[in-house]
Amino acid sequence: MGQEKLLIVEDEADLSRLLSSSFTREGFLVETAADGEEGVEKTFRFSPDLILLDLLLPKLDGFSVCRYLKSREETKAIPILMLTAKGTEEDKLKGLELGADDYVTKPFSIRELSARVRSIFRRRYQSDAGKLKAADLEIDSRQLSVARGGKSLFLTPIQFRLLYVLASQKGRVMSRSELLDRVWGFDAVLTDRVVDAQIKRLRQTLRRVLGEDRYIKTVRGAGYRFTAPPEKGENGSLS
Repeated sequence: MGQEKLLIVEDEADLSRLLSSSFTREGFLVETAADGEEGVEKTFRFSPDLILLDLLLPKLDGFSVCRYLKSREETKAIPILMLTAKGTEEDKLKGLELGADDYVTKPFSIRELSARVRSIFRRRYQSDAGKLKAADLEIDSRQLSVARGGKSLFLTPIQFRLLYVLASQKGRVMSRSELLDRVWGFDAVLTDRVVDAQIKRLRQTLRRVLGEDRYIKTVRGAGYRFTAPPEKGENGSLS
């Protein structure tokens, strides 16, 4: 795998030094930034494999940093783990909808944070299997892209994993709790609303680029499953 590069964007100097020292001992190549603008600049210069991003930053807050990096072709695939004293579900949903991979609320233990970081890397390497053919979609796990009939779209890491996990299960219904476990990869303190919100965003992207969002069916009281869209002329609507 090589030596993973970790960028820590944190304005609390003592915490930044502690995190830098801990992850350096674990074998990471670490850079730090003390505000949002420096975090953006170092992302492009350092090309990290993962970013630990505080939300309450000077100059440019963490939400703005995440939104900007996820909008750029060069940086949108970099996983982001948000660190914050804000622990409300609305804040978590906002961060995840912007493309963050995980969300840790302060105070946290270094051991917990390290486990979350390793979990993100583990999911990434497990999904580096190349291309998956599902219905009429080509799903490329290395590029986080989906293509159909010459049209391509790029998804956030979370939305891509949702589609990849559902498509790889050959139409099996997956519960929200199972998707939380398979997609986020840890014992999340998140609720079903997180899954529903990400599914909604994924469907919106599929509809905007491919013209339809019928690949993901809601199974009432059970969860979601991937399904091939009906051929022209077939009756029946999918939710």
